Amino acid sequence: MGVTATSYSHYTEHTDNVFTLSWSPAGTRIASGGRDNTVRIWEPESGHTIYTFRTHQACILALDWSPDACYLASGDLNGIIYVWEASTGRVVTTYRGHQRFVHSISWSPDGHTIASGGDFGDNTVQIWDALSGQHIYTHRSQYRIFAAPWSPDGSRIASASFDNVVQIWLPIEAPPPLTYTHHTGPVYTLGWSPDGIHMASAGQDTRAHIWDATTGRLLHVYPQHTRAIKALAWSPDGTAIASGGDDTILRIWSASDPDTTYLALSDLHQAWIRALDWSPTHPLLASTSQKTIHLTTIQL
Repeated sequence: MGVTATSYSHYTEHTDNVFTLSWSPAGTRIASGGRDNTVRIWEPESGHTIYTFRTHQACILALDWSPDACYLASGDLNGIIYVWEASTGRVVTTYRGHQRFVHSISWSPDGHTIASGGDFGDNTVQIWDALSGQHIYTHRSQYRIFAAPWSPDGSRIASASFDNVVQIWLPIEAPPPLTYTHHTGPVYTLGWSPDGIHMASAGQDTRAHIWDATTGRLLHVYPQHTRAIKALAWSPDGTAIASGGDDTILRIWSASDPDTTYLALSDLHQAWIRALDWSPTHPLLASTSQKTIHLTTIQL
């Protein structure tokens, strides 16, 4: 498969490091947040800032759009999550169930609930009603949660943690979780394949793993990064994965053959890559390092 990359644009309105970003479901907006305590919603084509949410009083580590793109949920270092209207900034819900460090937020595909994960000093994934803030369930069997995405069909949650494991579990009290233990260091990032069959996971051990999300069977190991991987994302068609981290290199590689690296972009970012997200509707990849978000056209 021939793959090409072309620099599209970059966004520089944040005044400090950006830690999280997310495309809207229709691919018309990007939300990003970080150390300047703001979430900014902006147009990828023009780079124009549409709205700046300034309610947080601490660094923003995670955010996610609702499936209908009407709301955003954003969480900060103090453990506070706001659910707010994307068009007005009106706060709908303030969730205070975490002790500190909300490092992951994932809206369920049906739009009813949110899974949020707490890092150091919290160690939980919490499930709660998105609009009322009512607590539903707490997952407590891991240490320091870095990622907790819902499966595409909304039936399961995967959670990655500092204790080197990934668990896949039902969002209620139920049978013991499937526990994946092939990593040799903290797992910082996860990605469900678009069909929900496979999981990609990566972290401190510099290896990205592709494995069966039902059995836990390891399928592939991707070894080309030289330092910790902090972010990865499947392409919408499921054929490729983008990954980045402390080696500052943005890599695009085959999801079915990890020995095949399509692209290794070494001159795009000058510092470690903190977040990645593919547009759901256009051949664009957003990636962030320091205060800048780069948009790159990736033709698969």
